[in-house]
Amino acid sequence: MELGLAGKVALITGSSRGIGLETALFLVREGAKVTICARNEDRLKEAAAHILEQTGKEVFYIAADVTKEEDCQKAVASTVKKYGRLDILVNNAGTSQAHPFEKVDADLWQQDLDLKLFGAIHCSRSAIPHMREAGGGAIVNVTAVLGKTPPASSLPTTVSRAAGMALTKAMSKDLGPDNIRVNTVCIGLIRSEQVEKMWKNQNPEMSWEEFSKRERQIPLGRIGNTDEAAKVITFLVSDAASYVTGTSVNIDGGMVGTL
Repeated sequence: MELGLAGKVALITGSSRGIGLETALFLVREGAKVTICARNEDRLKEAAAHILEQTGKEVFYIAADVTKEEDCQKAVASTVKKYGRLDILVNNAGTSQAHPFEKVDADLWQQDLDLKLFGAIHCSRSAIPHMREAGGGAIVNVTAVLGKTPPASSLPTTVSRAAGMALTKAMSKDLGPDNIRVNTVCIGLIRSEQVEKMWKNQNPEMSWEEFSKRERQIPLGRIGNTDEAAKVITFLVSDAASYVTGTSVNIDGGMVGTL
């Protein structure tokens, strides 16, 4: 299938590792020009070197903290200065914070919303004028399936992620006339540094495959891999998904009990 990504320019936040880095790899392989963005410059350098080793192609990287609006503006402006345009934005920055309601103070609420919700808002506001100038674009907000069915002790993440889903739907309505598509991928259990630490701390004698298959609540019977999320994101920002907007796609192996 021709994805139509050759020559497109993409900015991916939270892309020094995990799903963001894997998505950058897929986009580069499809011929896109990519800016990777995260807070840690050393990790960005390592990520850029990894992409070069895997693809033979260079990416542009910029250290930025998406909780700061001026950093979001800088990341977008630097990408446009480097490549001359912006077609794709993947708002992927975020961490997991899961606590009971009474354990979440005002500062933690604000930190989580600044990172996961306002980071996406600030980056999108900066990117949209450039996408409009280019004749359209695609935005993917990375959220979480538990934002749809929040369990106990899941705050503030589930609230921030639910807000990201609402943001996605509203943006898709407002930006559709500009041919800017906005979708969200709702992530379940995907292999990450956090999950790997849990594996090594709790069951170091097990192989990853054995540990992964212990997740009984996942109908597919295992924890997902980062490339499985990256493939869906790559599709959603491509021309192959040209009539897909305002939707949420669960990438969870069937774990969550809702569409």
